[in-house]
Amino acid sequence: MDPEVSLLVQCPLGGLAEEQVRAELSPAYDRRPLPGGEDSIIAAWKARRQTQPWLFNAPKFRLHSATLGPPDPGGPYLTLRLGLTSYQDFLGTNWAATAGRLRCQGKADWGDAQAYLADPLGVGAVLGTLDGFLVFLRRSLRVAEAPGLVDVPGGHPEPQALFPGETPRHQDLAEELVVRELFSSILQEIRDEVNLPLSTLSRPLLLGIARNETSAGRASAEFSISCSLTSEQVKSFYLAGGLEAHESTDIIFMEVQRVRRLQEDSEAWAELCPSAKGAILLYNLVQARPA
Repeated sequence: MDPEVSLLVQCPLGGLAEEQVRAELSPAYDRRPLPGGEDSIIAAWKARRQTQPWLFNAPKFRLHSATLGPPDPGGPYLTLRLGLTSYQDFLGTNWAATAGRLRCQGKADWGDAQAYLADPLGVGAVLGTLDGFLVFLRRSLRVAEAPGLVDVPGGHPEPQALFPGETPRHQDLAEELVVRELFSSILQEIRDEVNLPLSTLSRPLLLGIARNETSAGRASAEFSISCSLTSEQVKSFYLAGGLEAHESTDIIFMEVQRVRRLQEDSEAWAELCPSAKGAILLYNLVQARPA
C-alpha cells in the first residue's frame, strides 16, 4: 500500500447505492477541543488567508467512524457516524505542523488518534466515459491542497446545503438528508468542476472510504459514476468552463485498463494526489470488471 493513503472501508463488490448507506449525527462525534486551547487554529487560519485570501471557512461533516454491517433485507449497508467541523479547523489541525503530535496525544488521551483532528469528510469520483476512459483533472496551483497534482473530481458534502443561510446544528440535520447530500454532492462537484450536465451522470455507487495520510488521515468517500458522453464530448464541456473551472488547469483521460495497472507506472502514480490514489485503489478492488 502507498504510504500516502490507507483504506478505512472497502464496500462489497459493485459498491453501495444511496439506500444502503445510513448516517448517525451526534455532538459526540465532533472533534475534541485541543488540550492547549484553540488559538493555534485561529492563527493558522489567519496566516493561510494572508497568502490565499480567496479561501473561505464553512461547516463540514466530520467522519468519526464507519461500520460495514451484514446484509439486511435491502442488501449490505454502511453506517457513517458524523459530527460537525469546519474548513478552518481542518487547516489548523490536519494540516498543522503538530498534526503528528496531535494524533499521538489523541491516542493516549482518548484511544483515538483522530480525536483532536477536524477530519472533514470529502468526496471523490472515478468518472467513466461512454468510450471506456476515466476522467482526471490537473489541480490548479491556487488550490489549498495538492496544487499541481492529478486528482479525480471531488470536494465536500455541505451541511449548509441542508440548512441554508445559517450555521447548522446536529439536530437540524435529518440523517436521511445527510446521506442524500453525500451522494448528490459528488454529482454537483462533477457538474461544477468538469461542467457536465447532471442528466449525463449515473447514480453514484460508493466504493469505500480512503484516508489521506499526508493530511493526518483525513477521510474521503470515493464513488464510481458513469457518464453517457464520450471522452471528446466531456472534453468539450470541460473547455467551455464550469463554476469551479479555476480549480484545475487540464483534463486527462486514461483508459480503464491502464488505470487497473497504474500502480505499476511509478512516474504516473507519483503525479496523483492521495485522494486520487485512494479512489483508484478502491475502484480496482470494488468495481466489477467486465467479463
